[in-house]
Parts: sequence; C-alpha cells; structure tokens
Amino acid sequence: MGNCCVARPSFKRRGGGSPRQRGGRLGGANLRCLSTVSSVTDTPRATAQPPVTVLGKGLAAADNTEELLRRYQLGEELGRGEFGVTRRCMDAARGEKLACKSISKRKLRSSVDIEDVRREVAIMRSLPSHVNVVRLREAFEDGDSVHLVMEVCEGGELFDRIVVRGHYTERAAAAVMRTIMEVVQHCHQNGVMHRDLKPENFLYANASESSPLKVIDFGLSVCFKPGERFSEIVGSPYYMAPEVLKRNYGQEIDIWSAGVILYILLCGVPPFWAKTDEGIAQAIIRSRVDFEREPWPKVSDNAKELVSRMLENNPYARLTAQQVLEHPWIQNSTAAPNIPLGEAVRSRLKQFTVMNKFKKKALLVVAEYLPAEELEAITELFHMLDTNKDGHLTIEELRKGLQMIGNNVHDTDVDMLMEAT
Repeated sequence: MGNCCVARPSFKRRGGGSPRQRGGRLGGANLRCLSTVSSVTDTPRATAQPPVTVLGKGLAAADNTEELLRRYQLGEELGRGEFGVTRRCMDAARGEKLACKSISKRKLRSSVDIEDVRREVAIMRSLPSHVNVVRLREAFEDGDSVHLVMEVCEGGELFDRIVVRGHYTERAAAAVMRTIMEVVQHCHQNGVMHRDLKPENFLYANASESSPLKVIDFGLSVCFKPGERFSEIVGSPYYMAPEVLKRNYGQEIDIWSAGVILYILLCGVPPFWAKTDEGIAQAIIRSRVDFEREPWPKVSDNAKELVSRMLENNPYARLTAQQVLEHPWIQNSTAAPNIPLGEAVRSRLKQFTVMNKFKKKALLVVAEYLPAEELEAITELFHMLDTNKDGHLTIEELRKGLQMIGNNVHDTDVDMLMEAT
C-alpha cells in the first residue's frame, strides 16, 4: 500500500542538496540578463541570519518599509508557501489591483536560498514584457522580508479551470500547450531557463473566458548561455527531465516538463510515476511512455507524436520550443478533435488537483506555515480519511474517502493518483 506523501522526502525545491556552481554562470546569457544580474549577484554572499541584505539595495529597513506602505495598500492573504505569504495589494495612486509576495528572511536558511531570491528578482526584472508572464512591478526589502509587488492572478490554476468547464477536448489541450510553449520560447530567446514548469505555476489572470494564462514562479530559473550545461538537481519530481537526474542539462529540460504537462492534459495522470522517489527517477530515466490506457487509443496520432518528441530521452533529439510551436498539432490547433476526451480524464485531473493541494497544505502543516483557521479543516479531512488512525493514508483509505465525498474513482486511477501527488 502506498502512503500519502505528507512526510515523504522530495526533490530539492530551494537550497540543500547538491552545491550550486555559480562562478560567472549567470552572466553572458544576453545583454538583458547580464545588465540586471551582474548588479545583484555581485553582492557578497551573506549568512542566512537576519538582518541580511538580500537584494543588495543598501537601503535602511525603515525607509524601505515606509515606502512600500506609502505606495501600496496591503490587503487580504491570497496564499502561503514555503518561504512566505502572498497578499492582495493596491497601488494607492492608481487604484490598480496587484499582489505582494513577502518572502521571510527567517525562512531563508542558507546562502543558497538567499541567492535564489536574488536571482528570481533579477530574472523577473530582466525578462521583457510578455502577456503570459506575470509582471514584477517593484521589489522592496526590510529587516524581516523581501516584498515583490507584481500582477495579481485571480482566475485560478490551469487544471481547476479545465475541471470547471466540464467539456474538455484535445483542441482545448492544444490551445493551452500553445500558450505554455510561447512562454518557454520567450524565456529561451532571452537566455532564461525556467527549470520548474508544472501546472501549478500557471494561473489565469482573471475569471473571464478570454483571460490570459500566466506563468507565475521563477524561483528556480537561471540565465544561460547557448550550449551551457548545468548539474544542479532542482525542480518538481514528476516534471524532471532524465538529464537533470544525470546532472548534465541545458534548456531542453523545459521542453520535457512541458511534455509532461501535455501528457497530463490529455489523459489526467503523469507519464512517469512510482511509489518512491527512487522509483520515480528510474521511471523517468527509462522514459517509457504509455499510450495504451484510455483515452490514448482515441487521441489523434499528431498529438501522440508531439508528446513522444517532447518526451524524447535524448535532449539533443528533443524538439526545441520553436519546433513544438511549428508542429502540425499546434499549428492547426483549431482543427484538433473537439470531441470530449471523456469523463475519466476530467475526473483524474480533478483528483490530481485535489491531492496536490492536499499535499501542499499537509506539508505546510508540517512546516507550521498553515494559518490556524485552515489547519483545523485540513486536519479534520486527514483524520476522516485515515480510518485506522496510523498517521498515513493507504490507497484503500483514500478510495473510501473519495467515495464518501462523492468521487468514485477507478481503482487503478486511485493507485496512480496516490503515487503521483
């Protein structure tokens, strides 16, 4: 029996793990990256003990805090993460609705964590404006936190929107993938490798049907030069390319991650999964893509061919962002089959999303980040599902729990969902 990965170790998100090889790696990708990153990364590494200067601005904490509060009105909390909290905010002069992501310096436990934040800000500043990339307005720093004022995305996560729509087709998946690949192409053309592409990092700007889909998180991104190779293992397990695990990779890893997203969009579950992190890594290295289970027999050959070429084990044979955008399935996306992929796919996507959110909140509970009002609800749900009270969720407990709340999921799907979240 598998266990819900509340306490299961995961691949490195920030800090820890393998050492980072910096030494000039950020400079030279292009003029945009170089001009911004050089002024930020030249700051000597500080210890993780506050007060520490993260952005290297040299401003007094009081002055910067006062400036932030003078220009922006902070509002309700929108979400919490490993390093801080995001709040709604408003430009006091213009009345524009924005978001303020506050990163707690106390949570930056190493110089690597600090450099990650520096680089995230530098990259968001350096990237030219794009309709599908969340825009950083300003960055502030005080004695306790780094505050990033940026566009607010209130339209929900990618998979949530798909589930709500109900009628989900191959044509809809093609439209989403076109947007994702335009983002990847924009990043690569400007010397930025994202390194953490996954569905949760794509949000809709608003609730309208015409809302743009935006990539929101550059926390693991790096600038790169053509042909440059990296060895640091970073990212989210199910979206990692095999060459990341082999510690020798370039920008091709973003195509692989997008290919994993496309596979999930078309069938509802990840292409590579296992009961342990080691098993996940082995499945990724083998790179055997299953096109047998439903709904793959009724998915177009063009779609399957694109998935195969994006999930090509050899990064040098993998399609580039431009080649993906030129692929017939993307080029003729309006002609892709508009026949529903089936309720099973939508149901899997729904459960995949639910379990991902459950895992995130459970991990926040462990990290003592979850607000008190949310802690009670998530604890109650866990205890409701954990019928034998052993502190773990088995597949059988999950299956029965989903049935109790009105979600009947096929046994094999429960097994995959349990291990894939």
